[in-house]
Amino acid sequence: METNSPARTRTGRPPGAAAESHAAIMDAVFALLQEGPAKDLTMEAVAKRAGVGKPTLYKWWPSKAALIMAMFHERIAVAVKAPASAATAEEALRTTMRRLITGLNGLFGKVLADLIAEGQGDPALLRDLFENHLRARQAADIAVIERAQATGEFTATVNPPQLIDMLFGSLIYRRLLGLPLTEQYGDTLIDAALQGAWPRG
Repeated sequence: METNSPARTRTGRPPGAAAESHAAIMDAVFALLQEGPAKDLTMEAVAKRAGVGKPTLYKWWPSKAALIMAMFHERIAVAVKAPASAATAEEALRTTMRRLITGLNGLFGKVLADLIAEGQGDPALLRDLFENHLRARQAADIAVIERAQATGEFTATVNPPQLIDMLFGSLIYRRLLGLPLTEQYGDTLIDAALQGAWPRG
């Protein structure tokens, strides 16, 4: 997602001051979301923690949700990296599964769940979350499956988007409900989902 740039400052403002304020605001949001849920976070609390005026926040972000999304984009989502190239699609999916479970059990999962909850009353926020944070990861996973179909590792009858939804959608479902997410669960999920993906010999 492209956030409003902190470079848009008043004429005559000291160089670097806007960047410093931006970093302080991101630090404040990051810290406050570790202390409590997004629904309890306020622009007043962020401004106080960051040492800036509330008008500064609204100059760069139109709402609390937009501010949280900016921090998620800059500080959290980048930490859940796509796996390096793997020998097989199964190996790539298992690596992605393990990394996503680790992320969902940490601050990434907490803020993602908070954003989804906030988005129930703000459809634009959910679109932003999907388009700018989830779609690219989904497309990369779909490409892994399509390559596996091309090489014969997976059968051509597999529907790549549905397989991805089966695998990773269930993780978000469990995170939203507060159900346990373990590496063993992830491996079992892949075992079950890939039963219908392997060619029958």
